Amino acid sequence: MDAKTQKAELTRAAIVGAALDLAAAEGLESITLQAVADRVGLSKSGVFSRAGSREALQKAVIEEFGRRFLVDVFVPAMQQPKGLPRLQEILRRWIARTRDVEAFTGCIYTAGAFELDDREGELRDLLHAEITRWRAALRRTVIQSIEAGHLAADTSPDQLVGEIYGLIMGLLHDVRFLRDPQAVARTEASWARIVKSYLPSPA
Repeated sequence: MDAKTQKAELTRAAIVGAALDLAAAEGLESITLQAVADRVGLSKSGVFSRAGSREALQKAVIEEFGRRFLVDVFVPAMQQPKGLPRLQEILRRWIARTRDVEAFTGCIYTAGAFELDDREGELRDLLHAEITRWRAALRRTVIQSIEAGHLAADTSPDQLVGEIYGLIMGLLHDVRFLRDPQAVARTEASWARIVKSYLPSPA
């Protein structure tokens, strides 16, 4: 990569990062080329030449949030053995990220889902696809835990994934809106009880 191309890529990354910060604070619909240009010190046309239209920038924000989320939560957990150890690591990292990141910036997946739930279009479709892909990865991890004998054979993967999602959404509400310092401890205790309820019965 030559120096000019590298600079352009760095500038685009800064644009997407600024747009992500804006969306986290004010919602995906708050993203405009001018608002982002003001944040990064470029002209509106300069933002357009590097990131494309407003819609393209909104899509880039959703994709970048997903990339950062996977880097923080899913990818490191893959170092753990398949099954419950991996699922436990995913939850540990997800809870930590919610406490350390989303508590202060908001969550594009959660806020965006409420923002776009009644709006049809490509942006909603992309967010839906990103969230569905993450839930599918989580579901596969649950299935691997069942296959490894770590969870009971009659465990419903969809039920457990739904419970996990409810747990994290409740945590986000409590740490971000209520600013409750005990929220993480309660979530960890709830997760421990959920896991215990899915363990195989003693022989």
